[in-house]
Amino acid sequence: MQTLKLLSAFFKVNVQMSLAYRADTVVNILLNLMWLGWELLSLNIIFNNTDTLGGWGLGELIALLGVFRLVNTMMIALIWPNTEKFNQSIRDGSMDYTILQPVNSMFLVTFSRITVWRIWDLVLAVVLIVVGVNMAEEVTSAAQILTFMLLSLSGMIVIYSLWIVLIALTFWFVKFDNNVTILQALMDAGRYPATVYPAWLRVIVTFIIPIAVATTIPLQALRGELSVIQVLTFLGVSVLSFLIATRVWKTGLKQYSGASS
Repeated sequence: MQTLKLLSAFFKVNVQMSLAYRADTVVNILLNLMWLGWELLSLNIIFNNTDTLGGWGLGELIALLGVFRLVNTMMIALIWPNTEKFNQSIRDGSMDYTILQPVNSMFLVTFSRITVWRIWDLVLAVVLIVVGVNMAEEVTSAAQILTFMLLSLSGMIVIYSLWIVLIALTFWFVKFDNNVTILQALMDAGRYPATVYPAWLRVIVTFIIPIAVATTIPLQALRGELSVIQVLTFLGVSVLSFLIATRVWKTGLKQYSGASS
């Protein structure tokens, strides 16, 4: 109950901040629509010259773009804004106030800043997924849809866990400002199925910086390409990733010396 109250409070504060800059919000939404148009145009140009890309058709690529936008929305709405704030709090000692709160510090660091207007991105992402699946004309069962939603969520948890580990390194390396640069740079790899990349890059985006786990894998489940064992494995990986991230975070907190150092 306390967690829900905090989330509600954070959301209200961030809504007020967004309303204070209405013009910026409108401009950002328009720019977002422009980028979406460019992405769809790029896919159209590609499929004017080929029927498939890595074994995936146009409809499936549009659905994949929708899944990518789901993950990217989480990154932009939560991860990027809070990364800068967290890094600064470690350097100036204001992290003390977060630790002293009677709430999980990892939770506070994650949700203190929310780019509220990015909710619009979620709507666009869902529309892209629905349109893409319909264009692909593939028969999907209720089980496949449920598996898709579970793997999409688990993929986001994997990316989130990786982020927690990366920012937690700042507890040991205070001036480690570029702790999520690699993650940000490789995010664009999720726009296309992992099958289009060479083997070495496929390994990176699947196991090292696992963006494919959050984008390609859920769509493969929707296409009925994953076995039950594979689905359970990916779900298990997300749980394990979160447990590891939590442990790294707690260990990092013990290294934090605070403002008095």
